Amino acid sequence: MQSVCGIDLGTQSCKLVIYDYAKKSVIAQSQAPVDMIAENDGTREQKVEWYEAALKICFDKIDKASKSTIAAIGVSGHQHSFVPLDEGGKAVYNVKLWCDTSTAAECEELTKMAGGEEKLIEKMGLPMRPGYTAPKVQWLKNHKPKAFARLRHLILPHNYINFLLSGVYSAEYGDASGTALFDVRERKWSSPVCKYISPELESWLPPLIASGDAAGKVSRAAAALYGIPEGALVASGGGDNMMSAIGTGTVRDGFLTMSLGTSGTLFGFSKKPVIDPSGNLAAFCSSSGGWLPLLCTMNCTVASEEFRGLFGLDLKAFDAEAARAPIGADGVVILPFFNGERTPNLPNGRASVNGITTANFKRGNLARAALESAIFGMRIGLEGFNALGFRAKEIRLTGGGSKSPLWQSIAANVMNLPVRIPAGSEAAAMGGAIQALWCLLRNSPEESGDGKKPAIEALADEHVVLEGGDTVKPDRKDAAAYDKAYAEYSRYLGAVSPLYK
Repeated sequence: MQSVCGIDLGTQSCKLVIYDYAKKSVIAQSQAPVDMIAENDGTREQKVEWYEAALKICFDKIDKASKSTIAAIGVSGHQHSFVPLDEGGKAVYNVKLWCDTSTAAECEELTKMAGGEEKLIEKMGLPMRPGYTAPKVQWLKNHKPKAFARLRHLILPHNYINFLLSGVYSAEYGDASGTALFDVRERKWSSPVCKYISPELESWLPPLIASGDAAGKVSRAAAALYGIPEGALVASGGGDNMMSAIGTGTVRDGFLTMSLGTSGTLFGFSKKPVIDPSGNLAAFCSSSGGWLPLLCTMNCTVASEEFRGLFGLDLKAFDAEAARAPIGADGVVILPFFNGERTPNLPNGRASVNGITTANFKRGNLARAALESAIFGMRIGLEGFNALGFRAKEIRLTGGGSKSPLWQSIAANVMNLPVRIPAGSEAAAMGGAIQALWCLLRNSPEESGDGKKPAIEALADEHVVLEGGDTVKPDRKDAAAYDKAYAEYSRYLGAVSPLYK
């Protein structure tokens, strides 16, 4: 028996699955927590040692027999986070995360160097936002000059896990396209933008490989440390959203994946670049050969978690409380910007509760408004997709929030699209496993039977399982009610946003 392994290095934990692709079943899985450094100025950081420890714990939890079957590994990692290494591969500073908003000044600095936001979008397909990698590099240069002087390798979290496994530095188009150092149309590092930061920066970036290629093979040292086969293929890997796209089957036109986690994302596959002049939809590449236009909000399940903690309710009780309130929460509107926000671009944003009266100030309305706020943020992205001519037929819902029947219903009605739920809860790790299988078959002609290189679309069709039961379909009356509720949300958003510019 041979298997493939998918690893997902998330913001809060590292998760691992081992997948028997012949029997189409997960034979082992594990996870380990990852801590975070958080400061009031928007700083969100981690240490590479935490990644190393979490990966070791995950492999140590898997039995030797299962690990011995691994033929290929695919790695997913949180996008944009800046892993700064010296010549010897040691970190010169902490990993500055995607959710770090302390780099707003560096965004303005780099945007001015480029001649304005329109010029940046024209050059790269992306504006400069605090979430992206480039302003984090500029921040290191401005605030930690000694560390910047030692910088020789600029990589992302999934690249770092690949490096731990193989000893090889590499990058692939999907994750690289979220750095704001990359030309998404031409699929190459952007020399002009790199030079804004340093004339040497481009030489510190890893070589780019295609999404179906191997980044390397498991080294002898990694094999001994993790108890896995030396020489197993290490696939190119990709960002967590790119791997979730594979893990939910969003590898062809017509589908959108919505991920409800700490951050919220909405993305779809495209065979050509999708450039949004407003900058709300990021013009990313996919990790399956095309492009992946994507909306990201930094505060998706955050509001519901904060209010749930305040009320002292578990998930089931919180949903029940929210379900007792009407659509639109009787006029209560929550702007959920507990961590600042990326879309809309409000890095200094703050959360607020709006529309309260003595009549509607009830726990149920607050609970429902918290749930609704997450999906209203996603609708901003859907309107962007529609404006650019991308017409979705269905949404694949994933992430922790996808387990809630109430949230499923809210998503279907706010977006006015059918919602389906992929089986299994680890879409990114499963996407990594499927990409690893794609890489294995491409590099082992005998594995594919006829020697032809397999298509990622066929592999996704074969290995992505959707939960049984009916699709969650929008209700015409409820969808119309949510149109009005979303208009009210947009009104408050427009009024409050100037406070945080």
